[in-house]
Amino acid sequence: MKEISILVAGLLLASSIGFSDETKVKITKNTSSVTVSHLGQKVEIKRIQDPYHVLSDDYTKTSRECPPFCIHPMKVAKGVKTIGEVELIDYIKNYVNKNKGVIIDARLPSWYNVETIPSAINIPFTLLENADKETIDTIFSSLGAKKQGNGWDFTNAKTLIVFDNGVWCDQATRFIKSLLKIGYPASKVVYYRDGFQGWKLLGLTTVIMDKKEVK
Repeated sequence: MKEISILVAGLLLASSIGFSDETKVKITKNTSSVTVSHLGQKVEIKRIQDPYHVLSDDYTKTSRECPPFCIHPMKVAKGVKTIGEVELIDYIKNYVNKNKGVIIDARLPSWYNVETIPSAINIPFTLLENADKETIDTIFSSLGAKKQGNGWDFTNAKTLIVFDNGVWCDQATRFIKSLLKIGYPASKVVYYRDGFQGWKLLGLTTVIMDKKEVK
């Protein structure tokens, strides 16, 4: 499966941490930037330095018809932690860059293949909703789980940070609920609720996939 191949390749990425002393618009007071690997290319995550910059794409929209685009609650499922941008940056530094965690873009490939968060790999929510045993086995093994009899040992499985388009999008919540249903532990699943809209709103670096460049 193409999606599985992308998943396995994404998990092999190496990464590092970097800072820029000249940055005027920092992520936090003590963090200017974080460097991560995306498809083998180093990408420096930082904020756009122009204080007058505004969004000009679909993510400027404030209102979408509900249903289906309803605002999601902070808590997606029991045991699953919800985080914001600063916490996501910390997960990149302390989990993704140390090969202990993975950022999952749960959106359909048509979204991921345009633009995404640096280091994110694409596992569309539809893949889990329709997953057969072979697909589940491949995904779990790729994420570090070990087959144990008829079940799985998740002791060394990676922590997954899952996102979609934003608080009005249900792709991440559907992914997480499917993931928990097939047995992945809630303690190793994290929900970035603000999603791609929240990330772009703060002027954080994105990867433009179809051009393979960063803006």
